Amino acid sequence: MDVELFPRGRVEVVPGAVHLPDWLGPGQQRELLRACREWARPPAGLRTVRTPGGGTMTARQVCLGWHWYPYAYARTVVDGDGAPVKPFPAWLGDLGRRAVTDTLGAEAATAAAYDIALINFYDADARMGLHRDADERADAPVVSLSLGDTCVFRFGNPDTRTRPWTDVELRSGDLFVFGGPSRLAHHGVPRVHAGTAPPELGLTGRLNITLRVSGLQEPGAGGR
Repeated sequence: MDVELFPRGRVEVVPGAVHLPDWLGPGQQRELLRACREWARPPAGLRTVRTPGGGTMTARQVCLGWHWYPYAYARTVVDGDGAPVKPFPAWLGDLGRRAVTDTLGAEAATAAAYDIALINFYDADARMGLHRDADERADAPVVSLSLGDTCVFRFGNPDTRTRPWTDVELRSGDLFVFGGPSRLAHHGVPRVHAGTAPPELGLTGRLNITLRVSGLQEPGAGGR
């Protein structure tokens, strides 16, 4: 990408929500893309998510660690091919903790035992409506990594899907972390700018890798 007149820097969008541009270098982006392509293969691969009302999400998804479906988690792809969810790799958890350390500080990363990845693929026409990540039983920060096309990321408030919100431009390699008072803020993707991915990445569309701490236990383990 051409040198910009005003270099992008760290921005605290609201308390607890931080945008860190260009956090992943070109080599790291290629490695993460390579992993995403492997995870997207069946079984338990990339799928179209169907909502309880009979609609479908325009962004397609694959999960690691725990399988998310509206609005719960399971260890198998209960709304797809029924296969066991792919494992969550330890290196991805390490990446998540480093992301939190670099944005919110080391203390915020201490208890962040990441065990879920939701990987969403957006083509040029895909969108994501405003929603909250509220199906987990832990309040650790959410880590969001972007690959490929630039998008408009709309970050709102915990109380309502309406304003106030802030629109943030997320490019390939950008990091966005939200926790603390912003952990349950509504957020979404109203637009993807097609054709804006770095040519050397070799990706058409946008991938968003979201890391979360489930707070879940296996059935029969007892306790919440």
